[in-house]
Amino acid sequence: MNSLHDAARHVFASDNSSGVHPEVMAALLAVNGGHTDAYGADPYTEAFGAWARALFGEGAVALPVLNGTGANVLALQAATPRFGAVLCAASAHINTDEAAAPERSAGLKLLPLPHEHGKVSPAAVRAAAGALGSQHHAQPTTLSLSNVTEAGTAYTPAEIAALSAAAHEHGMLVHVDGSRLSHAAAFTGAGLRELVSEAGVDVLSLGATKNGAMLAEAVIALHPAAAAALPHLRKSTTQLVSKQRFVSAQLLAMYEGDLWLRNAGHANALAARLGAGLAALPGVRLAHPVESNAVFIEAPAALLAPLRERFGFHGEGTAGSPARLMCSFDTREEHVDALLAAAAELA
Repeated sequence: MNSLHDAARHVFASDNSSGVHPEVMAALLAVNGGHTDAYGADPYTEAFGAWARALFGEGAVALPVLNGTGANVLALQAATPRFGAVLCAASAHINTDEAAAPERSAGLKLLPLPHEHGKVSPAAVRAAAGALGSQHHAQPTTLSLSNVTEAGTAYTPAEIAALSAAAHEHGMLVHVDGSRLSHAAAFTGAGLRELVSEAGVDVLSLGATKNGAMLAEAVIALHPAAAAALPHLRKSTTQLVSKQRFVSAQLLAMYEGDLWLRNAGHANALAARLGAGLAALPGVRLAHPVESNAVFIEAPAALLAPLRERFGFHGEGTAGSPARLMCSFDTREEHVDALLAAAAELA
């Protein structure tokens, strides 16, 4: 078929706007020949499971899924009893940008916590635990953390460990929405094991789509109860893929080697370049520290309106709605420099 879009156009609206990394596309083509068993009974899905067990521990159960919202709903269902509720930052994607899917689809009450630049504190978790034991309140039994946060900040392994300890003190399980976990690893210099199993995480939503895959996420359960529940919940949450080898092949291409880290590190570096350049302009300030592939700024509308029209990004540029500019694995220095040059002319 003929292309219907301008392949030379690059926008900063979302890392979901990018294409597919050539190594991922090559993996899809490589697994396309012939027949394999369906619904995950294929060698590629088994290989991805083996990767997860080798990295996170022999008890890890890893299930490929289709998208981030589905991954979060499935993971939270596996971690949370029917009477339970989920603590999360008020800014969390599960609370603000998933059309209430955890509540509508899974029937899980979300309990928003205060945060600073997207990060919650152990003190806030302990304070919320005061509702435990009361028959009149939803029971906070799961803590969900986004890493990277919705403000583009990254939790360190020590921060995750402290939050996990606070949650585990009160019998809660810990879930991490890791749609951009690779970017957190690239920023902190920590490995995936350090950010997950060694930090006390019980269930992980592991992302790949935003980092160069086509359509691939995974739920990885480390806690025995969540691991046991996970396979029996996946189909009812519409995340059991019939031709699963094509999802697993993307995850293998991303995580068996270092593609996940190369892509994330590249996007982070260009976001740092973009953030520094924008922050140097008069009237522009960073709304959050630049710790991933996201740059949030407050800036005059007269500056942002023409930039938004040309370069595509979200947000009004106010304190309540900062402009968000995202870099991707395929963002190039010339893309960033073109935006900075245009901004300098307008400032």
